[in-house]
Amino acid sequence: MRESVIYQAILEEGELSAKLNSIPRLSVLGLSVEQIAQALDLEIGQ
Repeated sequence: MRESVIYQAILEEGELSAKLNSIPRLSVLGLSVEQIAQALDLEIGQ
């Protein structure tokens, strides 16, 4: 089950959603965009 493509896609979507939900809280703490991206292992969009 855990090896299925659908399971992996849902897991990745959940992880990304959690990271995106964390951004406003980290911003309130005064972190820069670069610091937030680094902390959450995200790339800054162009």
